[in-house]
Amino acid sequence: MKFLVTGGAGFLGINLVRYLLDKGHDVLSLDLVEFDYADCKDKIEIVTGDIRDKALVEKSMKGVDIVIHTAAALPLYTPEEIYSTDIEGTRIVIDAAYRNGVKRFIHTSSTAVYGIPDHHPIYETDKLDGVGPYGEAKIKAEEVCLEYRKKGMCVPIIRPKSFIGPERLGVFALLYDWAKDGKGFPMIGNGKNRYQLLDVEDLCDATYACVELDEKIVNDTFNIGAKDFKTMREDYQAVLDFAGFGKKIVGLPEMPIIWTLRFLEALKLSPLYKWVYETASKDSFVSIEKAEKILGYKPKFSNQDALVRNFKWYLDNLEQFENTSGISHRVPWKQGILKVAKMFF
Repeated sequence: MKFLVTGGAGFLGINLVRYLLDKGHDVLSLDLVEFDYADCKDKIEIVTGDIRDKALVEKSMKGVDIVIHTAAALPLYTPEEIYSTDIEGTRIVIDAAYRNGVKRFIHTSSTAVYGIPDHHPIYETDKLDGVGPYGEAKIKAEEVCLEYRKKGMCVPIIRPKSFIGPERLGVFALLYDWAKDGKGFPMIGNGKNRYQLLDVEDLCDATYACVELDEKIVNDTFNIGAKDFKTMREDYQAVLDFAGFGKKIVGLPEMPIIWTLRFLEALKLSPLYKWVYETASKDSFVSIEKAEKILGYKPKFSNQDALVRNFKWYLDNLEQFENTSGISHRVPWKQGILKVAKMFF
C-alpha cells in the first residue's frame, strides 16, 4: 500500500517511515521541515511543505491508500501556530483524504487532551480538558476527526503518552545532558508519583495494528503507553545509574519550584512550559486495557527500558546535535537559565 505520513521528518514520523519501509510499503513524507535522513531518503517520496497548503495536500494525496497524521505544532510554538496547524491543518488533510477515497486516516492525538485529571488510570471515556493551546488544539483536532467518522471514514485516534526512543531529544535532552556530565537531576516534588511514558517502537506497533486489523474494530480511540512503569524517581534514576557517576535524582519543594518556573517561563528564560512543570509532580498514567484487548497491543519496553535506550542513542550520536537547539522533539531545547542551575547539581 501507499502511505502518506504527515510530519514524516519529525521524531515519530521518521520512526513510522522506517517501520513502513520494513513492511514493504510505499511511503510519501509530507513535512514543513526538510527530510534529511540518509538511510531512507532515496527510498521514499518526499514533499516539503505545509499541511495548511490545500493545493499541496491535495496533490500529495493522489494514489494514497492510508494516511498516518503525525504533523503538529508542539507546545513551544506560538498559540496561533498551534491552532492553525493542529486544528485547521488536520481539517485540510483529512478532508483531502476523504475526497480522494483514502481507506483509513490514523490520527495521532495525545494524552494531553485529559489535562490534569483527578483520578488514575485515565480511560478513553474520561472527560477531556486540555491544558494550554496544545491540549486545547488536540481536543479540537479530534473533534474534526469525529466529523469524518460520521461521514463513513475509518479514523482510528491514538492518544499516546510522552514517547521516547532513539532520536528523541526535546525536553528529555535536559536529563541526558546532565547525566552525561556527571550531574544529579532535579525533580519537582519528591518523585514518588507514577508518570507513564512510551517507547516509540511500541507506538509504531500500535499504529500499525490500526492498519492491519478490521476497520470495524479499529475505528475507535485508544490510549497507548508503557505497561511497566514505576515512580518518576525510580525510572529517571535508571539513566543516572547507567551514566555511572553515582549521582541521584534530587527532589525539590513542589510549589516554590512551580511558581519559579512560571515566572521564568513568562520571562522566556526557561524551556519548560506549563504542561511539563504543572504535571511533573503528579501521577499521570492511562489505562491501556482497551488497546490490549482490541488491538492486541503488547508493549515491549518499560519506562526504564525506553529512557536508557534513548540515552544510549544520545551518547552515541552526541556530535550530530551538540551545538544545535530548537523547539521540536528532534533537537535539544535551549536550557536557558537551567544551564546555570546545572552547576549546583
